[in-house]
Order: sequence, then C-alpha cells, then structure tokens
Amino acid sequence: MLVVEMLSTGDEVLHGQIIDTNAAWLADYFFQQGLPLSTRTTVGDNLDSLVNAFLERSQHADILIVNGGLGPTSDDLSALAAAKAANVPLVEHKQWIEVMERYFIRRGRVMPETNRKQALLPASAELIDNPVGTACGFSLILNDCLLFFTPGVPSEFKVMVTDQIVPRLRERYTLPEPPICLRLTSFGRSESSLAKQFDQIALPEDCVLGYRSSMPIIELKLTGPASQKALMEKHWYSIKQGVGDNLIFEGTEGFIKKISKQLQEKQLKVAVSEQFSAGLLSWTLSSADALKSMSQVIEQDPEQTLATLISRAKNIAESQFAPIGLAIGEFDGQFLNLALCTTEKCYAQRVHYLPSNHSNREKQEVSVMLMLDMLSRWLNGREVIGYYEWLVQTETLVLDR
Repeated sequence: MLVVEMLSTGDEVLHGQIIDTNAAWLADYFFQQGLPLSTRTTVGDNLDSLVNAFLERSQHADILIVNGGLGPTSDDLSALAAAKAANVPLVEHKQWIEVMERYFIRRGRVMPETNRKQALLPASAELIDNPVGTACGFSLILNDCLLFFTPGVPSEFKVMVTDQIVPRLRERYTLPEPPICLRLTSFGRSESSLAKQFDQIALPEDCVLGYRSSMPIIELKLTGPASQKALMEKHWYSIKQGVGDNLIFEGTEGFIKKISKQLQEKQLKVAVSEQFSAGLLSWTLSSADALKSMSQVIEQDPEQTLATLISRAKNIAESQFAPIGLAIGEFDGQFLNLALCTTEKCYAQRVHYLPSNHSNREKQEVSVMLMLDMLSRWLNGREVIGYYEWLVQTETLVLDR
C-alpha cells in the first residue's frame, strides 16, 4: 500500500494564525481517491527546517504533497529548500515567466519583477501547471519518494491536485479502490453510552468503528476496505438499529440541509419565536432558506407554561402566514420549554438544562437542536417528542391546533 503524506509550510500555519483548510480538504479528497494520508506535518518558514523535513519525510513516504511556500516573497522557501534537499541548483524556467506575463496582461497589468522568483525551480523538477495563479507547481524524486510542490492559495491548490496531480498518480500507480466510510449522526445519546453498546461488536477484518463528539451531536463512522463492503453494510444495519430513535441523519449532507430539503419538497415555511436561544434558531433556519421573512426574539417570561408557549408558536405562525410555528422559551431559570405548532397539532415539552459546567452557548445549541429534532420528527411522521438520555423531561403537552 502506498504511503501518502502531506507537509504544510508557513509560520502562520505552524503558529495557528490561520486554519489549515488545505490539509483537511486534501485528507478527505485523497481518502475518496483510495489514497488515505498516513501522516500530516507542519513546518515553519525556516530553510534548514524545510530541507531537513523534506529529507526525513521522503525516507518514509512514497508520495509527499508539500503545500505552500511558492510565492514571490523572501519567506517563500519551498523551491530553494527542495533544490538543497535534492542537491541541485535552481534554474529559471522561461516558459513559466511567459505564463506569468500572460496572466498579468489579461488583467491589464505588468508583471512585477519580484514574480520572476516563482520561475526559479530545482533543475531536476517537472513543472506542474497552475491555470488560476502565478505559483508554478513542480514535482521531483527524492529518496525514491515522489514529492509534489503546490501553492498555498486554496483555489490554486485544489485545481492543481484534482487536474494535475491525481491524473499523474493514476498514470504512475495502480490505485486501490477507495475505502468505504459509512456515517450517521445521533442526538440524545452520549459517546460513552454508544461506545458501551457497540465496542463489543466483532467487526470485519481491517474495519474500524469510530466516534466523533461535536456538542450536542455524536457521529458514528464505520471505515474499512472496499472488499468488505457487503459485511460492513450488514453490520451497519445493526448499528443503525441500535442507535434507533436517536439517529437523525445518515451521510455527510447535514441535518439542517436535510430538514430544508424536506420543507422545500412540502412547500412549507416556518416562523420562529425565541427566548433562551436568542436568535440562534432563526439564524440556523435562515441559512437553509427555511424561515419566513420575520422571526421574533422576546423577553424572559419566568411564569411560562407549555400552554402559553404553544400559544406563542401558534400566534407567530398565524401572523407570518406560515404553516409551522416554533417557539423556544425558559422557565424558572432551570428548565427549557419548546413548542412546535403544525397545521393539525401542537407539541410541547419541558426539559432540565444541561449540567452547569456547560456554557450558555452550548445550552443554546442544545435548545436549537432539540427544536430541530422535533421538527424533523414531525416531517418524517415519527413521534415528535423523543427520548434523550442526558436530559430529563419533566412535562409534555399535545393539543389540537
């Protein structure tokens, strides 16, 4: 199996001043191509460190994707470091200077002299085209490892990987089938509870079941080789049955996108009245184009009952001519109230807040997730009020509209 690694460069990446979105994108994209990364490394803008890193990682990897450091400024050191690691001189490539000159002419500008640096590449390098920028990509062999040098600008990086690098890899190697990755997202279960339930399952060979907690949801992911697809799907069915009523969606599309699609298919819009969640539910629904043109954020009502919250949900829906009304409220500083009014019935529940060690923002996210779960359950013809093992429901109410 090919050993594939990525090396990101730049002080701003190393010190966390920018998020390395290129690394996350490449890891996911290569995984889908049957080239899962085995290691990711980050090195700052230091020539000796870069040279040492190229030499050291090239002794472990078959393929090394180097990202960043191909710009025109003095701290862009990837080409020079690559030349030193390969013990070859830098050579100016006139054809790339012509490419850059045309790039600037199309934009009504003259190429700055500093950009000539981007045409200085190791003598042993193969040029890799960059149709959307001036940074010339290149590849070279070091310690029997194939290194690809790519620009840090995400739009340039992605085009170079998809249109230039992956086709080269397919020509050079027989790539394996992409691994199978089955995903589901649950709400209302804890990670420890799910692990206790599923960690004893005897999975097919080379398959792994993982958990990812992202408050307030838990993602389950079954990963394995394509050769085990049939057995994986059999186990996956059992896992889904085990998660049961707390499964909110499969795949990677996302919960709010799924809800939005269902609302659009049914030609439904919702109106929202918020108290505790302070506009977070409205923002979430607006991002999916599922909200009527107006929502309502109200003051606290310490005497609030489920019946009064249902009235509020019904009133906001009627005032906005929306079939569905949602309301999130608070009672006595300890309880969360939620109400959903549809064209036929209204549903409400009262639950205890999370433990006090959770931030107010986390509690707001839970309130929104609870409200969306109620909406999703109704859209899918399920029991609207679910069971959540880490929340205590103290009261529920269902009324005809």
